[in-house]
Amino acid sequence: MDLPPPLSAADKNSFAYPTIKERLPVILAKIADTLYRTRDKIKSQYQEDVSEELKSIIGSCSKLRNEVQTNKVAVPLQDSRNDTQVWNRYLQAATEREGSPPSWFKSAWLYMECYMYRRIQESVEKCNIMKEFDVFGEQKEKSFTDSVYPTEIVMMHLLETQQKIKENAELVPEAFKLFLKVCLWGNKCDLSISGGEDNAQTSSPLEQLDKLEPNILINDSDEVLNHLRSRKCERIDIVLDNAGFELISDLCFAEFLLSAGLCSTIYLHAKAFPWFVSDVTKKDFDWTLQMLGQINHIAVSSFAQLWKERLNNNTWILQVDDFWTLPYDYSQMETYAPDLYQSLQKSDMIFFKGDLNYRKLLGDLKWPFTSSFETCLRGFYPAPLCVLRTSKSDVLVGLPEGRDEEVMAQDKDWLVNGNWGVINACLKTK
Repeated sequence: MDLPPPLSAADKNSFAYPTIKERLPVILAKIADTLYRTRDKIKSQYQEDVSEELKSIIGSCSKLRNEVQTNKVAVPLQDSRNDTQVWNRYLQAATEREGSPPSWFKSAWLYMECYMYRRIQESVEKCNIMKEFDVFGEQKEKSFTDSVYPTEIVMMHLLETQQKIKENAELVPEAFKLFLKVCLWGNKCDLSISGGEDNAQTSSPLEQLDKLEPNILINDSDEVLNHLRSRKCERIDIVLDNAGFELISDLCFAEFLLSAGLCSTIYLHAKAFPWFVSDVTKKDFDWTLQMLGQINHIAVSSFAQLWKERLNNNTWILQVDDFWTLPYDYSQMETYAPDLYQSLQKSDMIFFKGDLNYRKLLGDLKWPFTSSFETCLRGFYPAPLCVLRTSKSDVLVGLPEGRDEEVMAQDKDWLVNGNWGVINACLKTK
């Protein structure tokens, strides 16, 4: 099969161009500004003097910002993290393939953007004392605290729903679709898209669902539910995206799946290090449960306790794999992360959350909008899968002929503003 070319900032009409030209430099500047502004608070968290390490991280991010803005070439990583050689081999292969080293405004957007976040992590990995520091930590914590009100609403609704479906199982389909949609629209809260500016969920997400219904471009929720109910599902996987309210929506969906008897175990997949500003790490996950336990609200505090118990009794299993933060797209998983692929093959359904997972599923290639989702997966199919994604980049497939033009007439930024979403499944039998 002849594949379309990758999205790249070389195309000034693509979202890749403003991303590389404006958004990425803003994210790097915000790291430097935040670390400088909060330097005294950061220093107080360590028993040893971290002034030089803090200065080094700020300097590295400022240098990287200049490299992006002046279209410098990608250079090998120089830290000792266990994935360093994988990244450097990828760079070498890309250099050989392109005939020169990849650069910001010429090469594949997906690779260059992932490379930026790995370079940010390199500045932390080179530290001795601050090696576990999260340069996006303050932004993620603020996103959570700004979303307490909608968190309380959704968790209260979950508590009430659990009681109702105990009394009447016929309510399961409607409740499934509601929590699936909360999970979808929770993906609007993405700090990498807003350049790290506040982007928390502050109003009631339940009240927004009806208004947003016409904005679901592909909705395979009936097919997904039928699939789950047509077999005895043991395991469902959720590949997480953002911390903050989106993580809350994911956990509520995970809890619903268990309480509705749709599966017996949930595997949750987090990132190995801070990634795309707001992606969930294990540290974020643990911190979120801790914070939920401190909120004085009947539903929130009871679920916080229950979810800690789920992690202990393995009805929830949190996993971290380096593959999620490598430059490969998912069609390469079986080759470069065979253990992860084999583990996912044991799943009855994999839910992929968010824009980056969608881009990696489709290779971030310039597919026609009418391309079939299954074709664009290019052979990646460890198990039945469903992607819940609000659109924040140019790649989108599975639309009927002419639908893109209809939506474009309503909203010229429809592909990139996060106001349009897909619940897109591939459920073929192996």
